[in-house]
Amino acid sequence: MTFRARHLLGIEPLKPDEILTILDLADEYVDLNRSPQKHSDVLAGMTQINMFFEASTRTQASFEIAGKRLGADVMNMAMQASSIKKGETLIDTALTLNAMHPDLLVVRHPNSGAVDLLAQKVNCAVLNAGDGRHEHPTQALLDALTIRRAKGRLHRLTIAICGDIAHSRVARSNILLLGKMENRVRLVGPPTLIPAKATEFGVEVYDDMKEGLAGADVVMMLRLQKERMDGGFIPSEREYFHRYGLDAEKLAHAADDAIVMHPGPMNRGVEIDGTLADDINRSVIQEQVEMGVAVRMAAMDLLARNLRTARAGRESLNV
Repeated sequence: MTFRARHLLGIEPLKPDEILTILDLADEYVDLNRSPQKHSDVLAGMTQINMFFEASTRTQASFEIAGKRLGADVMNMAMQASSIKKGETLIDTALTLNAMHPDLLVVRHPNSGAVDLLAQKVNCAVLNAGDGRHEHPTQALLDALTIRRAKGRLHRLTIAICGDIAHSRVARSNILLLGKMENRVRLVGPPTLIPAKATEFGVEVYDDMKEGLAGADVVMMLRLQKERMDGGFIPSEREYFHRYGLDAEKLAHAADDAIVMHPGPMNRGVEIDGTLADDINRSVIQEQVEMGVAVRMAAMDLLARNLRTARAGRESLNV
């Protein structure tokens, strides 16, 4: 198995073989999670700290379950009541945590680059659970695993990512990952929600859903991130759904066996029709949730292996 990274801060530094290593191991953890005995001891004796500076339900719960199933001691820090709120800097927090000798640090932060800064100050493995508009690597990895299991491959597919591209770290990480795996990626949405230099990522850009979805194998809808919007990006939610919300009429332009994805949480009737979101023949949204636990287990397992190897090497030098 090939995985060289000390941290998982983004998709951008990963090579295709490293991505496949994570996905292959995650496949094994899917089987473990579906078994009556869901427990492993690969992280026994290790401490995992979850630091979420932004509210999260799915991602934080997924990381917590993943760590516990691997046998780690898991602690969730209440950042809303932390010393950061009392004026402590992010670096001071990192140094304080480092003195506690954690092994795995899972961080979500509203500012792009904050997780990378933390990684430079600690002696443990750091996993980016989403930083600003930058990246959300484990979401892209779980999306990739979902696609591979549904379509039987992760290359030479036509994948339409639709909606609020401009504010989405999920979109950025998926564009990077899917591009590395030789897929045709389309971005579909209103011009106000498409980054100005989007085509520099090697993608196609459409402002019409029917054209953007034509023949697509995968349709990935994104949440309208209203908390990151500071202007009139859309005229109204009703008008947005009419033009860019996924419904049966628009999906009919995709391939007959196209799958429907959404990273959640969904705004039903805004980004996606509720009936379509629940369609067991087309929607893989619940599978995405399941794959999230397996992918995060795989990522922490691989990082822990590299961490143990690095520590063993340092100890041998000190002998």
